[in-house]
Amino acid sequence: MKLNQIADNAGARKVRTRVGRGIGCTKGKTGGRGVKGQKSRTGVSINGFEGGQMPIYRRLPKRGFKNPNRVEFAELTIARLQQAIDGGKLDLAQTLNAEALKAAGVIHKPLAGIRLIGTGELSAKVTIEVVGATPGAIASVEKAGGAVTVLAPAPAPAEAPAKA
Repeated sequence: MKLNQIADNAGARKVRTRVGRGIGCTKGKTGGRGVKGQKSRTGVSINGFEGGQMPIYRRLPKRGFKNPNRVEFAELTIARLQQAIDGGKLDLAQTLNAEALKAAGVIHKPLAGIRLIGTGELSAKVTIEVVGATPGAIASVEKAGGAVTVLAPAPAPAEAPAKA
C-alpha cells in the first residue's frame, strides 16, 4: 500500500449541498428558505415575537418574589443517613461533617451547609456537624445516643457583579 492509494470508504464523506446556485439545482433561487420576508434573510432573531401583538409572557400576570440572596442548604434526612450507615459508607468513629458526607457520596454538594431533616428513624450512635437541624432531627439523633452540633452557616460564594 502506498500513501497515494489511501482513500475513504465509499459514502464515508458526504458532499455538501451548495445552496442558492441557480434554479437548475435542487436548492436554487430561495436556497431552501421559502420565499420573501424576514425569515428568508440572515440575522433573524424573532423568538417570542407575535407579529406586533402583546407577547404572552407580558400578558400573563407575574407572581411571587425571587430572592437574589437566598441561601440554599443541602438537605439530609435521618432515613438517608441511616441508609448510608447500613450500607457501610460512613465511619461512625469520626464526626460526620460536610466533607465526610460528600466523600461518602451521601450528599452531592454541600452548598451553604447541611440541614438535617427529621424524616425516618435512626438506630446508630452518630456525632454530626450541620448548619441547621429540625427539632425532630435533633431529638432522633439524641434518642439513639448521638449528638448534633449546629454550626454557623458558611458564607455564600461571592458572585461577579452584573454589568450595567
